[in-house]
Amino acid sequence: MPVAKKKRNYKKEYANYQGKPEQKKRRAQRNKARAAAVKAGRVKKGDGKDVDHPTRDTSSKKTRVLSKGKNRSHGGKVGNKAGKARGGRIGGKASGAKRKSRAKAK
Repeated sequence: MPVAKKKRNYKKEYANYQGKPEQKKRRAQRNKARAAAVKAGRVKKGDGKDVDHPTRDTSSKKTRVLSKGKNRSHGGKVGNKAGKARGGRIGGKASGAKRKSRAKAK
Protein backbone atom coordinates (compact mmCIF):
# COMPACT_ATOMS: atom_id res chain seq x y z
CA MET A 1 0.00 0.00 0.00
CA PRO A 2 1.56 3.34 -1.02
CA VAL A 3 2.41 5.78 1.72
CA ALA A 4 1.31 9.38 1.23
CA LYS A 5 4.26 11.78 1.20
CA LYS A 6 4.23 14.40 3.90
CA LYS A 7 4.46 17.96 2.59
CA ARG A 8 7.80 19.60 3.31
CA ASN A 9 7.81 22.64 5.54
CA TYR A 10 10.43 24.76 3.79
CA LYS A 11 10.04 27.63 6.23
CA LYS A 12 10.86 25.33 9.13
CA GLU A 13 13.84 23.80 7.24
CA TYR A 14 15.24 27.26 6.60
CA ALA A 15 14.78 28.34 10.21
CA ASN A 16 16.32 25.16 11.63
CA TYR A 17 19.23 24.63 9.26
CA GLN A 18 19.55 26.55 6.00
CA GLY A 19 19.20 29.99 7.57
CA LYS A 20 21.86 29.56 10.24
CA PRO A 21 24.91 31.79 9.74
CA GLU A 22 27.32 28.84 9.67
CA GLN A 23 25.31 27.08 6.95
CA LYS A 24 24.95 30.31 4.95
CA LYS A 25 28.75 30.61 4.91
CA ARG A 26 29.15 27.00 3.73
CA ARG A 27 26.59 27.52 0.96
CA ALA A 28 28.36 30.72 -0.13
CA GLN A 29 31.67 28.80 -0.32
CA ARG A 30 30.06 26.07 -2.43
CA ASN A 31 28.51 28.66 -4.75
CA LYS A 32 31.85 30.45 -5.04
CA ALA A 33 33.60 27.19 -6.01
CA ARG A 34 30.92 26.46 -8.62
CA ALA A 35 31.21 29.99 -10.05
CA ALA A 36 35.00 29.66 -10.29
CA ALA A 37 34.63 26.35 -12.15
CA VAL A 38 32.11 27.91 -14.55
CA LYS A 39 34.47 30.83 -15.18
CA ALA A 40 37.35 28.41 -15.84
CA GLY A 41 35.17 26.49 -18.32
CA ARG A 42 35.23 23.26 -16.30
CA VAL A 43 31.43 23.14 -15.89
CA LYS A 44 28.40 24.89 -17.30
CA LYS A 45 24.76 25.25 -16.37
CA GLY A 46 22.71 22.11 -16.99
CA ASP A 47 25.69 19.83 -17.72
CA GLY A 48 24.81 17.35 -14.98
CA LYS A 49 28.08 17.92 -13.14
CA ASP A 50 28.87 18.82 -9.52
CA VAL A 51 31.93 20.61 -8.18
CA ASP A 52 33.23 18.26 -5.50
CA HIS A 53 35.50 19.09 -2.57
CA PRO A 54 37.53 15.87 -2.07
CA THR A 55 38.70 16.94 1.39
CA ARG A 56 35.12 17.83 2.46
CA ASP A 57 36.46 21.27 3.40
CA THR A 58 34.41 23.78 1.40
CA SER A 59 36.91 26.54 2.14
CA SER A 60 39.60 24.52 0.35
CA LYS A 61 40.61 25.55 -3.18
CA LYS A 62 40.99 21.89 -4.16
CA THR A 63 37.96 20.91 -6.22
CA ARG A 64 37.16 18.41 -8.93
CA VAL A 65 34.29 17.96 -11.35
CA LEU A 66 32.19 14.81 -10.98
CA SER A 67 28.90 13.67 -12.41
CA LYS A 68 26.00 14.34 -10.05
CA GLY A 69 25.36 10.62 -9.63
CA LYS A 70 28.96 9.86 -8.72
CA ASN A 71 29.27 12.78 -6.33
CA ARG A 72 26.02 12.12 -4.51
CA SER A 73 26.41 8.34 -4.28
CA HIS A 74 29.12 8.31 -1.64
CA GLY A 75 28.36 8.78 2.02
CA GLY A 76 28.71 11.84 4.13
CA LYS A 77 27.74 12.85 7.63
CA VAL A 78 23.98 12.95 7.03
CA GLY A 79 21.44 11.31 4.77
CA ASN A 80 20.45 7.79 3.85
CA LYS A 81 23.97 6.88 2.69
CA ALA A 82 25.81 8.34 5.68
CA GLY A 83 29.09 6.64 6.41
CA LYS A 84 28.97 4.49 3.28
CA ALA A 85 32.44 3.63 2.01
CA ARG A 86 33.24 5.38 -1.25
CA GLY A 87 34.09 2.21 -3.13
CA GLY A 88 31.56 -0.24 -1.83
CA ARG A 89 27.99 -0.75 -0.83
CA ILE A 90 26.64 -1.69 2.56
CA GLY A 91 24.28 -4.62 2.20
CA GLY A 92 24.26 -4.19 -1.55
CA LYS A 93 25.67 -6.20 -4.40
CA ALA A 94 28.39 -8.71 -3.66
CA SER A 95 31.97 -7.58 -4.08
CA GLY A 96 34.14 -8.94 -6.88
CA ALA A 97 35.76 -11.57 -4.63
CA LYS A 98 32.38 -12.90 -3.53
CA ARG A 99 31.10 -12.99 -7.10
CA LYS A 100 34.13 -15.05 -8.19
CA SER A 101 33.68 -17.56 -5.37
CA ARG A 102 29.99 -17.88 -6.15
CA ALA A 103 30.76 -18.45 -9.82
CA LYS A 104 33.20 -21.25 -8.94
CA ALA A 105 30.62 -22.91 -6.66
CA LYS A 106 28.13 -23.22 -9.53
